[in-house]
Amino acid sequence: MKALVYTGVGELTYSDSPAPEARDGEHLIRIEASGICGSDMHAFLGHDERRPAPLILGHEAAGVITGGPRDGERVTINPLVACGHCDNCTANLENLCSNRQIISMPPRQGAFAGYVSMPDRNLVSVPEGVDLRHAALAEPIACGWHAVRLGKRILGQDLSDMRCAVIGGGAIGVGAALALNAQGARDITVIEPNELRRARLADVAGFEVCAPGEPAAPENGSVDLVIDGVGYAGTRAAASAMARAGGVIAHIGLGEATGGLDVRRMTLQEITFIGTYTYTAQDFADTAAAIFDGRLGPLDWIESRPLADGQAAFTDIRAGNVAAPKIILIPEHEE
Repeated sequence: MKALVYTGVGELTYSDSPAPEARDGEHLIRIEASGICGSDMHAFLGHDERRPAPLILGHEAAGVITGGPRDGERVTINPLVACGHCDNCTANLENLCSNRQIISMPPRQGAFAGYVSMPDRNLVSVPEGVDLRHAALAEPIACGWHAVRLGKRILGQDLSDMRCAVIGGGAIGVGAALALNAQGARDITVIEPNELRRARLADVAGFEVCAPGEPAAPENGSVDLVIDGVGYAGTRAAASAMARAGGVIAHIGLGEATGGLDVRRMTLQEITFIGTYTYTAQDFADTAAAIFDGRLGPLDWIESRPLADGQAAFTDIRAGNVAAPKIILIPEHEE
């Protein structure tokens, strides 16, 4: 099969690669769409020791099962493989499984390729008529869905009367904003510094978009639920200031590991900070269902490119030249 292989810092090579074989209890999936995630970019830049070269990246994917009892079925892939029997798994907290694996990290190759092998329980059927490029968004949007659900639980109130803000207009931030809307929030602002991206998001229904520091941005101390979809010291500092007394910061982004939190203010104002990692299997299924029935909108804010052009796509994202929050890579399959 053809694959886009991370071969060194800043280098992706489109080349022939051995196709996987379906393991016991798994299915072989022909990939039809695979999104570029921020974690793929971190690996590409050499900032993720969990993803050493050479490695096939990519974990946001959808495709068609090839062979076996579900042959021909269109599916979206939950890339997080849990053991199914540890304490967290039996408590339906698969994202916290102590033995978890994820495609695009050893020992599992990723989805910037023609095929991947995945367990049956990780595959969610996609109805006919749903674009597989949209189905591939289940993974990044599920991260936001999970964060919203946790924030809502901590606040203990309906979101309809609350002020919500999302820092970052990439796919994680946009997905979080759409998840907020789908889960009942009505006052939602997305804060995004990139002018190209703001222009692309201006017409997406369900939230407002603005630059940091603009009059439209929420005032400090005014936000019930802040979701940081970026995770840099500067965005954590902004979230610390923005949250109201008794408010919640849900932190998804993994931009950098330290800095930014105003721990004194958070202590004095009883602001809850919660780290949110990926999603449970139920979150993923709920997100997929919301995509399928249109509750997350038309999802027309993506851009598609051939998998063979992956190096250029990564370079453009790094340079800030991409207006779309998400680039979906499309493999070419030989008939």
